[in-house]
Amino acid sequence: MAHTEGHQHSVGTVAHIEGQQHPIGIYLKIWGLLFVLSAASYLVDYFGVQGYLRWFLILTFMMMKAGLIVAVFMHMIWERLALIYAILLPPLLLMFLLGIGALEADYTFFTRETFFGPGPAAPVGH
Repeated sequence: MAHTEGHQHSVGTVAHIEGQQHPIGIYLKIWGLLFVLSAASYLVDYFGVQGYLRWFLILTFMMMKAGLIVAVFMHMIWERLALIYAILLPPLLLMFLLGIGALEADYTFFTRETFFGPGPAAPVGH
């Protein structure tokens, strides 16, 4: 009985553990980076970049902004590795499988054109 009395804590003496606080400077820097990346994305259209380069730049800026938002504002940079894998691996696997599907679609399209030809000409309307 004496052993348990020495280890009991009253409600008032137990320290209240709060979540980790991050300095506001980190968030301000990330907001600044997001502003710069958004401005760069708009400058792609302003300067009239066309074709694949335009889409590559826009998608690159979009992925960079999404990565910053997930890493800092969703606190993934401070999470355990298992939780990071649970968030990041499914979309990466999905992108990999979509890439395989796109390659298979091209192969099927080109194979059909090779073996079956371009097809009959469309009939001329009256």
